[in-house]
Amino acid sequence: MRGGLEKHGRYLLAGASVIGLLVGNAPEAKAQQAQDLQQIQAQIQEMRATIQALQKQVQDAKAQAAAANATAANAGGGDLDLKVKWKGAPELSSADGKFKMKVRGRLHVDYDAIDQDFPITGRPDVSAAEIRRARLGIEGVLWYDVKYIVEADFANDAVVLRDAYGEYTGLMNDLALRIGNQKTFNSLDWLNSSNYYTFQERPAFVEAWGIERQIGASAIYATDHFTASAGIFGPFTSNDERWLEDVKTGSARVTVAPINREVNGVHQVVHFGGNWRDREQAEHLRSGSNGPDGGVSNPLNDQLFQYRARGPDLHLADRFISTPAIFDHDTSWGLEGLFIWQSFHVQTEYTQLEADISPLFNGRDPTYTAWYVDAGWFITGETQAYNKGVFGRLKVKNPVVWSKGGGWGAWQLAGRYDVLDLSDQAETIQSLPVTVGVPPNAVTVNNACTLCGEQKTWIVGVNWWLNDYSRFMFQYGESEIEGGNFAVADNTDGFNRNDGAKIKGFGTRFQVDW
Repeated sequence: MRGGLEKHGRYLLAGASVIGLLVGNAPEAKAQQAQDLQQIQAQIQEMRATIQALQKQVQDAKAQAAAANATAANAGGGDLDLKVKWKGAPELSSADGKFKMKVRGRLHVDYDAIDQDFPITGRPDVSAAEIRRARLGIEGVLWYDVKYIVEADFANDAVVLRDAYGEYTGLMNDLALRIGNQKTFNSLDWLNSSNYYTFQERPAFVEAWGIERQIGASAIYATDHFTASAGIFGPFTSNDERWLEDVKTGSARVTVAPINREVNGVHQVVHFGGNWRDREQAEHLRSGSNGPDGGVSNPLNDQLFQYRARGPDLHLADRFISTPAIFDHDTSWGLEGLFIWQSFHVQTEYTQLEADISPLFNGRDPTYTAWYVDAGWFITGETQAYNKGVFGRLKVKNPVVWSKGGGWGAWQLAGRYDVLDLSDQAETIQSLPVTVGVPPNAVTVNNACTLCGEQKTWIVGVNWWLNDYSRFMFQYGESEIEGGNFAVADNTDGFNRNDGAKIKGFGTRFQVDW
C-alpha cells in the first residue's frame, strides 16, 4: 500500500512540473506553481503518516492472533469452531471434522397376547407388556480415523452392555479394525439393526444357535457391492469374569451384491452371502477363592451349550422345543439371499449347526437345521434401504405431521415362514438323570430328548412408519410343534409333552430411535 501511494506522489510531482513548463516563465505562474507543489507535498506527507499508522495496526492484529492461536494450542486444540447438525439427535463436530460426537438410543415397547395351548403344553396364556429395549449411548470420531460406540440397555430394570467397541479406519478406504463388545458375523437378519428389521423378533435360529455379541477383535471390509468380515471372540460381557477359560469363537461372513443400483427411479438390489462360526464352551465356573483356579476344577461346571427357541417368534412366549445343555463345541454355517425391487423385498437364509456332545453325556452328535423366508411390500411406495450388506434406515416419503398438514407415513405389509428343526439324533441323546414326580411316588429317569422337536412358524404383519425414526408394528403368528421338550420336574407323563401343540400369538410394538 505504501509503495503504491509513493508512486502516485511521484506522478503528481511530474504532473506539476509539466504544468509549470506549459505556463511559461510568468512570475505569477511561478508563484502559483510553488504554492501547488507545497500543497501536494503536504498531502503526500499526510498520506505517508496514515499508511504508517495502518501498518502498525496490522502488525498489532497479527501479534494478537498469534497469541490467541498459541493459547488455544496449549489448551488442546487450535480450532474453536463447533458444528451442530441433526441426525435424529444432535451431532456435534469440530469445523475440520477431526472430532465428532452423537448421542444415540432406542426405545421399543411391546405388548404380546399369546395362546400357549394349555391342554397340551401346560403353559398358561400370556397377556403382558414389556420394555423390550431401552438403550442409550454415544458414538463419535477421534482425530479423523478412530471411531467408537458405547451403548447400554436399561430394559426391565437390568443394565446390559451392548455395542461397546473402538474402530480404526485409517489403514485403507472401506476397512475397519474393531476391538470390543460387538456382533459376531453370522446371519443377515442378526446383523440388521433391530430398528430396521421387518418383524418384532429375529428368526428362531438366531436365539437357538446362541448368536450374540461377544468381546473380540475383528476386521471389516465393506463397499456397496462387496463385504468381508472376520473376527476372533471370547467371553460375553455378562460373565467375562466367571470362567477360568472363556468361550472361544471364530466367525466370518462374505457378501456380494452384483446388482445395487437405481434405474429410472427404481431401487434394485440382488444380494448373496455366506457365513461360518466355530465355538467352544467356557470351562470351569468360578465359585470360590481358594487356589489358583478359584477353587473350582469340576468339568460339570463347564458352560455347556443348549439350543432352544421361543414360539411364535415373540419374546414373551415360552420355549416349546429345546435340547439339554450337554454340548461343548459346535460349528455352524449359513447361506443368505436378498432381493429388492423398489417397494418389494424378499430375504431368505438357510443354516446348519453341527453340535458335539460332551464326553460327560451319551448320544450321537446331531446336525440341526433352520431356514426362513420373508417378504415385505411398501404400499406407499418406499423402498427397503440397503447399505453395505445390511439394511439401512427407511426414508419415509410423507411423514406423519398432522399438526402441520403432513401425510400418512409409510405402510408395509409383510409375511414370514420360519422353520427350526432340533430333532436329529434326538432318540440317542441322554443327559444327567432327573427325578420326576413327587415323593413317595417320584421316579428317576434319564433326561432324554426322544424328539427334541421341530417348530414351524408363519407370521403376517403390518408396519406403520410415522417418520424415519419411529413406527408401530403389528403381527400375528402361529407355531406348530412336533416333538417337544425333554423331561422336566413337573412332567409326570413322560417325554414329548408339547407334541402337536399350536401356539398362537399377537404382538405389537411402538419404537423410536435416534
